[in-house]
Amino acid sequence: MSGLQIVAFVSGLAGLGATIGATVSNEWRATSRASSVITATWVLQGLWNNCAGNAIGALHCRPHHTILKLEGYIQACRGLMIAAICLGFFGSIFALVGMKCTKIGGSDRSKGRIACFAGVNFILSGLCSLSACSLYAHQITSEFFDPLYVAQKYELGAALFIGWAGSLLCILGGSMLCFSIAGTKSHRQTKYIYKGAASHSHVSSYPRAQAKSVNQRPPPEYSDASKMQHFDKSAYV
Repeated sequence: MSGLQIVAFVSGLAGLGATIGATVSNEWRATSRASSVITATWVLQGLWNNCAGNAIGALHCRPHHTILKLEGYIQACRGLMIAAICLGFFGSIFALVGMKCTKIGGSDRSKGRIACFAGVNFILSGLCSLSACSLYAHQITSEFFDPLYVAQKYELGAALFIGWAGSLLCILGGSMLCFSIAGTKSHRQTKYIYKGAASHSHVSSYPRAQAKSVNQRPPPEYSDASKMQHFDKSAYV
């Protein structure tokens, strides 16, 4: 199970890195205004900045003016992504402590509990990231396919796909950590039942051995007085 825990830790750590990359990215949604290849202009928007770039490689970004004027879904996505990063960070720390290949964390039982807690953190981190990316993507698609929406329409940005990939990696790593702990517990329970059966057979065979030793006890020897009495009778006869 140590190999499975290492794979789970690497998967969760990769998911955390992808979540951080998606959070700081400015490509949550993008659009292009291109009359030709030379005069093409791209408009990018993220959770923190609005950016505009052109074909020659110039990119200008400015942060959102104020939180109070932001749309509700952007604020919700910010909170979910920050929560995902925090949960993934603590999940990585607890997974490092609770893995069998490390020498910190105490006994096997305490290490198992820590590893299970780390798996739950990874799963919650993946769910938060998945919810944020899905909410943002739903807003983009609703505006794009709404015929009454006359403002600028955007398409799905690369950060959404990175966030989805990171959330799946976190959920996969957390599930493998929990599965490894469950497999270890079932193995210990099987070994305990086997030892109990052996001890039961030992106890049940003990009275037989005792009875056998009692039956094989040598007959009592006569005392010296009884021997003399028997010898005198024989001599008299």
